[in-house]
Amino acid sequence: MFKKPFALLLVLFVMSSCWKDKSPEDLIRLKDKFKSQVSTFESKKEVANKNVTKGLTSLAALKSALEDAKNEDKEFAKVYGDWEKVNKRVNNLNKEYEDLKTKAANLFTAMETQTNSLSDEKSRNTLLKAINKAKTKYNGTLANTSEAIGKLRLLHNDAVEVVKALEVAAALNSFDSINGQMKSIEDRVDGIMQELNVAVVESKKLYEKKITELGE
Repeated sequence: MFKKPFALLLVLFVMSSCWKDKSPEDLIRLKDKFKSQVSTFESKKEVANKNVTKGLTSLAALKSALEDAKNEDKEFAKVYGDWEKVNKRVNNLNKEYEDLKTKAANLFTAMETQTNSLSDEKSRNTLLKAINKAKTKYNGTLANTSEAIGKLRLLHNDAVEVVKALEVAAALNSFDSINGQMKSIEDRVDGIMQELNVAVVESKKLYEKKITELGE
């Protein structure tokens, strides 16, 4: 008596499971998550940029104050504090980058899963080829982004070294060796930020154009 209803439920369960595999719901959800993460990464990049700019301003002000023989401990404490904030922002940016990488990987996986569920072999192969091409290009962007974040971390370390060296330079009243180091730090900022901005631009392109086309 219970066999028929049970068998019917079993069939419905199997059918719903099959539909779930082919449903675009996961893709839509992951697209939204990826888009949100792109915005978060962009925001963190801007915050890090502002902190680096502020840190450079403080560094220049400290050097100027020391050259005027205003060797105040408060000045050093302030500049150290500014570069500690830079380090914190860089760490936050790196965390958002790792999240961006994860969400991108999840999105590509969902796209591949949905594409593999297509019955038409020609469409399936065409889409998989396009997905692989987009994934390869974007993975290259992510690798460059990781490298740029590493450069930003090195810049922070170099700036802290300059702050330490300034204290010695003030005691010796000799700042010539510091000028080159400060200029090196200043010259690297724009290039690093441009590299990070490429990641934001490419991520937006991927979402707005490539992913939208592939997901349709």
